Amino acid sequence: MNRRQHQRSGAERRRFWARPLRWWHVLAFAGGVLSAPFGFAGNQQEEALADSVRLALSNAIMDARPPKPAFTSLADRQRYEQWLAQMSERLRRKLPDEQMRTEFLETAWYEARRAGLDPGLVLGLIQVESAYRKYAVSVVGARGYMQVMPFWTNVIGDSDRRKLFNMQTNLRYGCAILRMYLDMERGNLFLALGRYNGSRGKPDYPNAVLAAWNKWKHSPSF
Repeated sequence: MNRRQHQRSGAERRRFWARPLRWWHVLAFAGGVLSAPFGFAGNQQEEALADSVRLALSNAIMDARPPKPAFTSLADRQRYEQWLAQMSERLRRKLPDEQMRTEFLETAWYEARRAGLDPGLVLGLIQVESAYRKYAVSVVGARGYMQVMPFWTNVIGDSDRRKLFNMQTNLRYGCAILRMYLDMERGNLFLALGRYNGSRGKPDYPNAVLAAWNKWKHSPSF
């Protein structure tokens, strides 16, 4: 690659990352499961939040509605069931127990959609953060599937850090926090992912999550 091509390629990557995400579109890419090492464990940084942001996050975390999807049409339900079947097959090696795998995917789908995120993005982030280890703990203390830092339980929760090892609680925290960072960064996924990992502006983590996200394509049959 010559210098001009390299410069153009770099500019194209920057334009992609700066594009605001339109979450009402289904965003998905080529299939499979990334076999990345558990090497990007989160180090979210505690930062000052406006009272309105803190309240909105707290309300999102405390909402006790069960993770049961509601559909307005038969076609939507069928697409969801197809997604569930495809993702279950891909996740079989990571989560061999069928009941646990189904419960995990149902919860991940619900919490992602509830936060206005693409479920594939959330699955890719979990792959990079914890490799689907429910009880993963990073060297800096981040916990669970989405490697949520314990300080968040003091900021927007009930201060019970043990709950971060509960599947739905961990996914709800992680999705709500990523949604907040996307809003703070005005839809810039590169910067939002960097904030989530405590490495804002650096490319390694966002690129790893994008690669994982690309592997979780849902291919509906109709």
